[in-house]
Amino acid sequence: MSLYTTVVIIIIGLFATMLFINIYFRVKVFKAYKKLVQNNVDFGAVHIFDTKRLKSEVIPRYPKHEQDILTFVSHIRYSVKMASVLIGLITIFGFVSLYLGR
Repeated sequence: MSLYTTVVIIIIGLFATMLFINIYFRVKVFKAYKKLVQNNVDFGAVHIFDTKRLKSEVIPRYPKHEQDILTFVSHIRYSVKMASVLIGLITIFGFVSLYLGR
């Protein structure tokens, strides 16, 4: 098996991994989101990526749902991080495969 074939297989594997992780976390995020919507918990995207604002603005308004909010936010953050890493890896291996394909 050539190096080019190995790199293409790695790219396909990373893409499949990204797809699986996306589906897995989407299910987890939707479960947490459903609980928040049912309880009329409302906050914006700014709060997802700014922990200080989340804890100072949202948690005091919804203290009963603190765990659900934190679970939802952590799943979103983790999903974004994993997708970023996998997209970076796919891009790097894509460039390697272009270089090897010459």
